[in-house]
Formats: sequence, structure tokens, C-alpha cells
Amino acid sequence: MALGGTFLKLFQTTLYAIEFCCAGIILGIFSYFLSVLADRDLPILTTWKAVTGLSGVAVLYTIFAVLLTCFLGGKTFFAFLAVVFDILFAGAFIAIAVLTRDGASSCSGQVYTPLGDGPSDSKQGFGSDSDGNQITYSASLGTACRLTTACFAVAIIGAVLFLVSALVQVALGRHHKKEKRFGPSPANGYTRGSGVKFFGRKKGRKGTVRDPEMAGAVPASGGLAPGAHDYRPSHDTAYTGSTVAAPGATYENSHKPLSGGYHTAPTGTYNTPATNY
Repeated sequence: MALGGTFLKLFQTTLYAIEFCCAGIILGIFSYFLSVLADRDLPILTTWKAVTGLSGVAVLYTIFAVLLTCFLGGKTFFAFLAVVFDILFAGAFIAIAVLTRDGASSCSGQVYTPLGDGPSDSKQGFGSDSDGNQITYSASLGTACRLTTACFAVAIIGAVLFLVSALVQVALGRHHKKEKRFGPSPANGYTRGSGVKFFGRKKGRKGTVRDPEMAGAVPASGGLAPGAHDYRPSHDTAYTGSTVAAPGATYENSHKPLSGGYHTAPTGTYNTPATNY
């Protein structure tokens, strides 16, 4: 996997994780609002149902998006689907921001919240139904207003992040195509591509073998590869047919006397007694 692809996948996964948190916050808050309204047999507006439904679907989508990005990120088909869904969910979060726009106003004085309208300091607390059973605790209208404000802000952030995710998916798709184009080409050697791989081994050209005593690869048919040289002493003409050791080697005289001194002739000379015939 190329380094650029790894960074894009990591960045995209981080974006989806943040988007998951945004959707989860909205889902949790509005699920609480709906439970309070349902326990008190109060009317539930379609608006609040829509906010809960859109945020719930976004939570499920971001979970699958993280998994697909890790394993199939950049694949043309999945990248196209991800771009489409990211744009759709950006629109969904914009819709959530519009539906919760009352949270953009001040949460003091007269407020308008999913739990009802009235003074911000009004408190409802626990209640009981017609049978005397205790029902869900209801926050004050001021607190409900502040929770709605949080949903409004998070929806705007989520919309921006989904648009960024769509752009990153496009970059992932292009990067994947670029990596697929990298490979052997009969005409040009290798087609263009990053070629940066993790855990990859550098392979020589087909039909060559490596010789540790030579500077380059050796063709399978024998001989030296172009540009390679064999520096073994036996192939140096300066030593061919000579008994002189190669530079750096040591020579032990097997005829050294056991005692007494001996005379060493100058290097490169050897005195041979004359023979009379």
C-alpha cells in the first residue's frame, strides 16, 4: 500500500469517526426528547421524528463507512457510492440544522423547544401517568433549549465534514487508479505510478541471478551483466600465472628452517641454481 493511500484512508476514517459522534449526539438528545413526550402522551411533531430518523441512519452509515474505508477504500465502485452517500448525508445534516434552528436563538426568556414552549426557567421534573406510574424525568425548558442549540451546532459541523469526506473519497479513488496503472509496460518499462510499497522486496529483472562476488546481476545464460565487473584476483592479469599472493593476503614459507636465520630475496625475484648439462 502506498504511503499516500494510507494517509488518505486514515484521514477518511478519522472524519467518519467524528461524523459518527455528531450523529450520535443528535440521536441521543432527540431520543430523550421523544421518550419524554411519549411518556406524557404529548403530541410528537413530524419534525422531531425526522431529526431522530436522519441522525439514526447517519450513525449506521458511518459505522459501515469506517469498515469499508479500511478494507475497500479507493475501489472505484465503493468510492463512487461513498461520494454519493456523503453528499446525501451532508444534505441531511443541513436539514437537521434547519429543523433545529430555534436552538440558534438565546435560551433565556421565552424559549421554543421540542419539549414545549414557555419561560426558560420553567421546570417539569418527574411526573406520573394516569395509573400513578413514574415517568421519564423532563428537563427544564432552558436546558431543553440548550440541548437543541447543541444539536444545531453539531449538525452544521457534520454537514461540513460530510462534504470534506466526499472530496477525500474522490482523492482515494484517483489514488487507487494511479496505483493500478503502475506496472510493467513492454514499451516504456514501467508505467507511471508512485511505486512506494510497504513490505515489498526489490526484485531483479527476470532471467538474472545474483552473484555475491560480483557487483551486479548475472544473466541466467552466464557471463557478466552489462556494466558489472569481476574483481576476483584470479581474473586480474597482474596475477595470472604468478605465485605472488593478492594484495592483502599473507604468505607462509613452508621451507622455513627450524632454527637460525634465513635470507629473503627481494619481492618478485627467485634465484635458481644453474644446471650444467
